[in-house]
Amino acid sequence: MPPAGTPAPSLANLGPLAQLRAGRLPERLIRLLLGLWLYGLAIALMIQAAVGAAPWDVFHLGLVRHVPGSFGMVMVVASLAILLAWIPLRQMPGLGTLANTFLIGPFADLHLAWLPAPEGLALRWVYMLAGVFACAFATALYVGAQLGPGPRDGLMTGLARRTGWSIRLVRTGIEVTALAIGVLLGGTAGLGTLVFAFGVGPLTQRFLRWLTVPLAPCPTTPSDAPAARDCP
Repeated sequence: MPPAGTPAPSLANLGPLAQLRAGRLPERLIRLLLGLWLYGLAIALMIQAAVGAAPWDVFHLGLVRHVPGSFGMVMVVASLAILLAWIPLRQMPGLGTLANTFLIGPFADLHLAWLPAPEGLALRWVYMLAGVFACAFATALYVGAQLGPGPRDGLMTGLARRTGWSIRLVRTGIEVTALAIGVLLGGTAGLGTLVFAFGVGPLTQRFLRWLTVPLAPCPTTPSDAPAARDCP
């Protein structure tokens, strides 16, 4: 955690190789994996609460009603499909992108298997609020590891870069679209969906201040060197 008055470490825009060369790699890998595991728990908490899932999870819940496979496997397939949209956007995946694609879904399935459904409205809201809090912490943990964005985050930043629209506008458009399709497919939306939409962003921003790993400066090498091409 940075001392009071100290600027938070910034999120770097590095290529895949530069991400791995930027220092503190073992620590960052641990943060990445722990963040993805915790994100799976957050998803399970919000789904079991049954008061409205996050917009993307409403989409996944709707999709799982129409295709074979578990919730987690649907997440993996959806992530792979989203990665295809990165190609025309010229987004570069990193190790964190691949880990996000293949691990969050199975982690969510794992937590859904052992986490009991709460009884009573009060406990369901405890689950929901704990899920929002855990989701923000987990997002800051794996994003702060600076090993590449997840498929949905990369879609957002890629569209913003290509269209010139703001991140806020693009994110809202993507999530509203995912939510609308999910509801049409039979996914569970509700008041909890609104709590997530308005709560997770500010919480994530606060946690990022504490959890972003400061990286080593980009090496000063000739412009034709591979390392330099990976630098922003």
